[in-house]
Amino acid sequence: MKKLTVGLIVSGIFFTGILAGCQQTTKEEPTQETTQQHAENKETIVTTKYGKVEGSIQDGVRLWQGIPYAADPSGSNRWKEPQDPQSWEGIKKATAPGNVAIQASADGIIGSEDALNLDIYRTDTNKDKLPVLVYVHGGNNQTGNAQELSGASFVKTHDAIMVSVNYRLGVLGFNPLPALKHGTELENSGNYSLLDLNKSLEWIQQNIAAFGGDPENVTISGFSAGGRDVMAMLMSPIFEGKFQKAISFSGGMTIADEAESQEIFAEALAPLVVEDQLATSNEEAKSWLLQDDTKVKDYLYGLDSKRLAPLMGNAGIRMRVFPHLYNDGVVLPKEGFQGEIKNDVPLLMITGDREFSLFGRFDSYFAEYIADGRIDTDPNIKAQYDFINKYGGELYSLFNVQESAETLGTKYQKPIYAMELLFGQNAAVVGEEMAKIGSFHGVFVPLLDQDNHNYDALVKDGYNSVGAKTLSDDFQQTLFSFIQTGNPDFKGIKWQPWNQSDGDILYLDADKENVIATVEKKSYTYEDVLREMEQDTSISSEEKQVLIKQVLNGRWFSERLDQLNE
Repeated sequence: MKKLTVGLIVSGIFFTGILAGCQQTTKEEPTQETTQQHAENKETIVTTKYGKVEGSIQDGVRLWQGIPYAADPSGSNRWKEPQDPQSWEGIKKATAPGNVAIQASADGIIGSEDALNLDIYRTDTNKDKLPVLVYVHGGNNQTGNAQELSGASFVKTHDAIMVSVNYRLGVLGFNPLPALKHGTELENSGNYSLLDLNKSLEWIQQNIAAFGGDPENVTISGFSAGGRDVMAMLMSPIFEGKFQKAISFSGGMTIADEAESQEIFAEALAPLVVEDQLATSNEEAKSWLLQDDTKVKDYLYGLDSKRLAPLMGNAGIRMRVFPHLYNDGVVLPKEGFQGEIKNDVPLLMITGDREFSLFGRFDSYFAEYIADGRIDTDPNIKAQYDFINKYGGELYSLFNVQESAETLGTKYQKPIYAMELLFGQNAAVVGEEMAKIGSFHGVFVPLLDQDNHNYDALVKDGYNSVGAKTLSDDFQQTLFSFIQTGNPDFKGIKWQPWNQSDGDILYLDADKENVIATVEKKSYTYEDVLREMEQDTSISSEEKQVLIKQVLNGRWFSERLDQLNE
């Protein structure tokens, strides 16, 4: 895997740093090789429903990359249900990453529309009936790729399979405009990313046994946008029976009103219409795009995907900038998360304690202070960052776990487990650099993927202590226990499932040598945070109002805060 110097991408925001990833690759056609060459790799030659694939063995892990789970969704297949991949003769090489979905990055537009592929990691044994962990990457459903997190360190030490999925992103993954609603009921939903993820789970049901996996023991998981997609799947009838357990890493519950979303999409696309001289103003272009007209549909299908990829790229965990996950009434219920639960499975929800730290630190409000270093040296600027870091983090952590559990409420019959990571707060343990962002959005990634370098520029040596490595081992073992049995046992600690009167949370931290684990209830509510914000005198009232309106408002977690400041 090559290391690219690019902007670090978290939920659709670019952060300066090092992102471990892979260059866009061109899909390899099946190749015929000598019998001797294949004999050397017979353990990695697997027959799928569509043809044979050959992977590789790397440091005790069997790995297949870029396997197509659906056909090319470009051209006439754009904004349609994903179709079965075309079968092939011979043996298809699966030894390099597949295409990533077309998207904006710090290096410009990368990827391809033809990117419906997945990676499979498994332990290098011949065991079968292994539990399967499916991972949906983050990036606000606008950016990211299947290599965001490797399953290698997890499956190397646990008898399991991990599958990581590429899916359509941005305007190609979600689009509610009326002119596109002339297909099947599923296509008319506008939730194309969810259709892709559903298709990948169907492929896993049909093929994972050939890789040694158990199709009847599948855990769906996702980070950030992927975690929100997982929570949406709990409500979606199209996912019934496709997974037996679910894990949401920093996910939470978000849904977008379809009618409002059409207005926002038309407004975002309008400048392209003006640029192409089909309208003389953005207002006229927006009105045209909202029409249910064949000419609008033909125009949208004819647009170069490179022009579509960067649209609404400044979303920054704000649904009103890039609305997605529509309450269409077919893929997702009209009632949203107040509707009937379709997939009542054991659920594990995980959050960090300082989930907003990266979003706040790299918000445009602090850009000049990041550039000249004053965010860490000027007492007043530091106090402003500390304000949004503390309260944004508390509201975000509530959103990711407690509010989601309360929303599911008594409708949910299967156990719900809650975990919060505190690791990263203590500078004496993790160093001064990591302590600036604490238990950030993604703090779990280096624990699950011990070779991950996505955050190196931000965390430095924060994960190198004996305590951190032990925490990683224990964290992985807890996830393994959950995907095996539905019970996330943590070294024998009594950890009760969530219920409305007793919201137990497993808190995890580590010092230099040891893991620190406690089971407690959340020490504050949303109302407590709002009250403390109001009483906070660390910054002036004027600065506070500016920070709330410019930095905190409009985020996933800020609905009640927004109402106070309308």
